Amino acid sequence: QVRLVESGGGLVQPGGSLRLSCAASGGVLSNNLMGWYRQTPGKQREMVALIIGSGGGTQYAASVKGRFTISEDRAQNTMYLQMNSLKPEDTAVYYCNAYLSNNIYWGQGTQVTVSS
Repeated sequence: QVRLVESGGGLVQPGGSLRLSCAASGGVLSNNLMGWYRQTPGKQREMVALIIGSGGGTQYAASVKGRFTISEDRAQNTMYLQMNSLKPEDTAVYYCNAYLSNNIYWGQGTQVTVSS
């Protein structure tokens, strides 16, 4: 049974930084499509950043490009999202996602609040 567990969310002031982690068990993240999404009340879940398969290519939403960095630690079977220069509009529940063995898996989400 694949399980994804996010951590690292919290309250941060505008301009601050946070690093989210997504630890996987029951499956191997590397060489698969995986990424981070976010959702605010009343809105659809949106893609934030992706790692695209074995080539390690990345893709970012225009709103976070240059501020957020997605990465993985294959030894730890963990994916990260480094978020810098945070803005109030980045406030959301952040979810990690992985496509493994023809199935899509989601974590439970972690709240990120950017406020002074």
